[in-house]
Amino acid sequence: RAAGSGRWLPWLGFALLPLAVSPAAAPGGCPSACYCVATPELVQCRYERLEEPPRELPATVHNLSIAGSNLSVLHRAAFAARPLPDLRLLRLRHDNIQTIEDMALQGLPALRTLDLSHNPLLSVAAGAFAGVPLLHTLQLNQALLAAPLEEQLALALRNLSLRRLELAGNALWALPATLLPAGLEELDLRNNSLQRLTAAELRSLEAPGLQGLRLTLGANPLSCDCALRPFLTWLRTATARVPDAHSLRCAGPLPLRGAALLRLRPEGLACTAAEGGEPGQLETASYVFFGIVLALIGIVFLMVLYLNRRGIKRWLHNLREACRDQMEGYHYRYEQDADPHRTSAIGTP
Repeated sequence: RAAGSGRWLPWLGFALLPLAVSPAAAPGGCPSACYCVATPELVQCRYERLEEPPRELPATVHNLSIAGSNLSVLHRAAFAARPLPDLRLLRLRHDNIQTIEDMALQGLPALRTLDLSHNPLLSVAAGAFAGVPLLHTLQLNQALLAAPLEEQLALALRNLSLRRLELAGNALWALPATLLPAGLEELDLRNNSLQRLTAAELRSLEAPGLQGLRLTLGANPLSCDCALRPFLTWLRTATARVPDAHSLRCAGPLPLRGAALLRLRPEGLACTAAEGGEPGQLETASYVFFGIVLALIGIVFLMVLYLNRRGIKRWLHNLREACRDQMEGYHYRYEQDADPHRTSAIGTP
């Protein structure tokens, strides 16, 4: 039976050959550095060290992925060498892209998803995303680490109708409120440096057009102290807006490290004197507990005294008698030493 199966292996290889056509044989003509997978609708160019986007792309391509290249600069109309009216997803990961010029995506009218993750972006022109009116998803994970680009991105995104924005792994310390266009539905802020969302940032989430925005906040070093109270209060009433709310954990202070955020109460988060707040319930509870322990120790001590009252009384009586005998001995010696007759008798030969 195994030998019979072996006869079919060569035919199986021929049957699977069209699923991974080499660039030269692909219908519609794939670029020499890329592969058309299954059909020319999916083109992948991986780790070919391209310095510019390939020009000979199939006109019917829907998904284009270029990874591990050295594109460096996306020039104006970088993908317009040949019309790509059906391109919907463009992935440009790990391509060392540093600059995106005006109208860089011109000629991609159907583009809906753009992935620029893992690129050291340094400059984004105000019109970088012009010409892609249907762009709904923008992925910038680990792409904002090389330079502060919030102001440039705010200008570049102002005319887009984004539905999803991914900013994971960018070491953000605060909510990038200027990057949140009206109508945004999903914001990915995982794996940043957020310790909390302030009251002002929470108010920005209630602005018109953002009231349905959903946030993902996992893997942030949340500090469960006094300053977290506004965010925790909001989170307990808006859990549906944070899909990973139940997985959020405290990174500090030490007594609360690893504690689930939703298991805490806002009034239970301690405020230090430096924060200008009153002691939290946890701090108050610790003082109360310490007082109870001291009271129990006092009660036990009094009970020991009560149960041994006779022995203690006997010990005090003996101590008093010993002190009296000692004092009488001192008094007798003093009288003997002060007697002049005894002193003269001792001095006469």
